[in-house]
Amino acid sequence: MDHPTQAVLEPAPVARSHDSLAVALGNASLLGVGYVMMGRRKLFVVTGLVTIALVVLLVSVRSVWVEVLLLVWWAALIAHGWSVAGGRGQRVVVRRQRLIALGITVAVLLAVALLRFDAARIERTVTEARQSGDCARAVTALDGLWLGHRVADAPMTARGGTTIEACQRLRMAKDKLSAAVTGDIEALKAGFAGLAAVLAQLPGHERMVEVVLDGFLGGLPAKNPCHTVEVTDWLRQRQASNNALDRSVAVIARTAPAALVGCADTFMGAKDWQKARALYQRVPDQFPGHELTAKAQEGVKQATLAIELATVRGLLRGSTSTEPAYCSRPARYSGAAAQGAGTNRALIYGNEEYTSKLPAEWRATDAADAVLVVCVGAKEFGTPVRTCPYQNKLSRQFPTNVTFHKIAIPVKVYELRTGNVVADTKVEIDGASCPKVLTYSRPSGLIDIGPPSKVYVTASDDDVRGGFSSLINR
Repeated sequence: MDHPTQAVLEPAPVARSHDSLAVALGNASLLGVGYVMMGRRKLFVVTGLVTIALVVLLVSVRSVWVEVLLLVWWAALIAHGWSVAGGRGQRVVVRRQRLIALGITVAVLLAVALLRFDAARIERTVTEARQSGDCARAVTALDGLWLGHRVADAPMTARGGTTIEACQRLRMAKDKLSAAVTGDIEALKAGFAGLAAVLAQLPGHERMVEVVLDGFLGGLPAKNPCHTVEVTDWLRQRQASNNALDRSVAVIARTAPAALVGCADTFMGAKDWQKARALYQRVPDQFPGHELTAKAQEGVKQATLAIELATVRGLLRGSTSTEPAYCSRPARYSGAAAQGAGTNRALIYGNEEYTSKLPAEWRATDAADAVLVVCVGAKEFGTPVRTCPYQNKLSRQFPTNVTFHKIAIPVKVYELRTGNVVADTKVEIDGASCPKVLTYSRPSGLIDIGPPSKVYVTASDDDVRGGFSSLINR
């Protein structure tokens, strides 16, 4: 028996309704809460990835245009959530969803607002620190920034990063300038280059640059005056840059004169008189009328005297038994006394056979004590005094006439003060003549034919002194 067949219909799907306002509010949190309420998981994932990408881009680039882009995306999420939930045509009201969405969104927006407020507070502190040139305060304030600040106010953190970079550069420049006061000119160049780079590349940090520069300039003069001279010399040669760094030239007039004199004094102590004189001379040349000019000029004088004395001593170097280089290349020592009345003490060189008989009170021990330099040559026959006959060994009936001559010695006398010749003469020394027995010498191996026809008188010590006296005593 056939039974009638009845068709069973499945229940029609019930259209789900969503609260458009709740969805829009949920999406306003930027967390995709509205899509979660609608069960739109794919939209939640896709929009979440886009949001994350924009946040990462914002944190990385930290630019206003990325913030604007994120705001546009935020508005788009709100509008899209409102639209897909039905918009104005959908009149479903789900209070619980609205409260949840509102709570989450308010929490997010409040967190962002608080972070932006805190970022603004930090920025005010950093701005004040920049204006006062206080890098330490600025860096301490910026150390309080974290990822939340970078998301909430990316441009501010970018500006803060610029200040951190400026302070890092300035710290390195400060270290270089600290080393520069020890005479390290390469460090000085690097320090000024660092300051110049901050001024050119990181505007807004001019006062911080000035504070570092002021600290360096305030540390001058250095303990070692020669280091100060090196620093001020470099600053003098530095080309103007038409910025705050040009203020450094003011330290030259304040510190260089005393540094030049102090450094010159150091070289004087080390007996490097050439360098000392050059440094002393720079004071009247570069700073005419300065209070240290008179001292520097006296230093020039003393250094010049030391140079002259060293030159003279070098020319006089050697044994007193021979004529030194000075006798052919005289030089002056301006510190010597001028030749005058009385005994003019002298440095006497050459022919010690006779000069050794001169009294000690006529002699100086050093060029610093001398008035004259006396160069004595070899003896020659001078004026004939007397002729006497002496027995001839070959023929006793025919005696040999022997003429006795004064001892003539060529002498040059230089006044040490001027290096000029004050006497170029031959000293003639008198003495005894015609002794009863004439002692003479003959070459070995030759026959003795008798005395020579010319011999010198026999001079006593007084005779020698008498011959030289007029050169020494006036």
